[in-house]
Amino acid sequence: MQKPDIKKQLEIIKRGAVDIISEDELKQKLEASIKSGKPLKIKAGFDPTAPDIHLGHIVLLRKLRQFQELGHEVIFLIGDFTGRIGDPSGRSEIRKQLTAEEVAKNAETYRRQISKVLDIKKIKIVFNSSWFEKLSLTSMLHLAMCSSVGQMLARDDFKKRYTKGENISILEFIYPLLQGYDSIKLEADVELGGTDQVFNLLMGRELQKDFNQPQQVVITMPLLEGTDGVNKMSKSSGNYIGINESPSEMFGKIMSISDALMVKYYELLTDEDLAAVKSMHPKEAKIKLAREIVAQYHSPEDAKRAQAEFDRVFSQKELPDDILEYKTNGTETILAILLNTGLVKSGNEARRLLKQGAVIFCDARIEKDSFIPQESGILKVGARRFLKITCPIK
Repeated sequence: MQKPDIKKQLEIIKRGAVDIISEDELKQKLEASIKSGKPLKIKAGFDPTAPDIHLGHIVLLRKLRQFQELGHEVIFLIGDFTGRIGDPSGRSEIRKQLTAEEVAKNAETYRRQISKVLDIKKIKIVFNSSWFEKLSLTSMLHLAMCSSVGQMLARDDFKKRYTKGENISILEFIYPLLQGYDSIKLEADVELGGTDQVFNLLMGRELQKDFNQPQQVVITMPLLEGTDGVNKMSKSSGNYIGINESPSEMFGKIMSISDALMVKYYELLTDEDLAAVKSMHPKEAKIKLAREIVAQYHSPEDAKRAQAEFDRVFSQKELPDDILEYKTNGTETILAILLNTGLVKSGNEARRLLKQGAVIFCDARIEKDSFIPQESGILKVGARRFLKITCPIK
């Protein structure tokens, strides 16, 4: 298939992108690709530090798909080695290290989930453990000589932590070097990442230069705010929309975002014409967005059912059809019930929801995790999670 001309390719590539370093270099690479018939190598790395992919990840995956549709080679790099360290980008504290087993388990779920966005048969999936586990100490020391402590401390998040007297491990200094070394091993022409990844992405450019390779073009994509409308979407913040979540959960979460954020979701997660979206009534536009996203990751039929469920539960104030029942022994705390039923993923999430006043039992707000239900009734968690609690008869 013949690639589109340079102008058309750039138009597609630039949609939603924050910055291209540099656009002139990208044009040159695209021109060389058209002349030679050789596709560009487009790299994006994902550390499998959590098992689920959410809509924040989809921003990068969609851009990868666009490159794929333009005829270029997409390299989906799973950082199974670097994931054991954890990317310090944007972190105010040292990230907890994962075990090799945890990373391997999460990586396997990534394979399945990305097939919902990318043509899995046409991408190259690589694991960076394949070269880092063979890297000699001599080679690692050579890599470390390519950067300085001054360069690392110029990085904004490191600078803030250093100024505050907070710990920065040497391991965290090494992470950008390892991400840059990935680009050397893959001979990447283009690397994609979020705006919080600029330092790491540019490190790849610098290391390629030191290793006498053509420098990769860096394309940054905006960070997608989560359902709170403030923070970057992440599982740790509890503001994420996972692509493996149920259709009704996805639909409800999308309906909860602000009208202003809705437009950004349209731009980064769909191919819709933004002018047409802005001319719609906000509620109609949000329903359309929710249906489209649910249909993408489930099916059009699931999207229709999710909308009907949403209308019934939220417009008509009824309970969902599929509400679960949980029989308590009369001594279980609300925290135990939330965890045992899977209504929350962790104790931290449960305590955060309790603190926010988002846990309601028998129409009363529950704030203490030690609360023990003494009567049967409906437990509501947030706006979309319900549970029928049945207590033993006394």
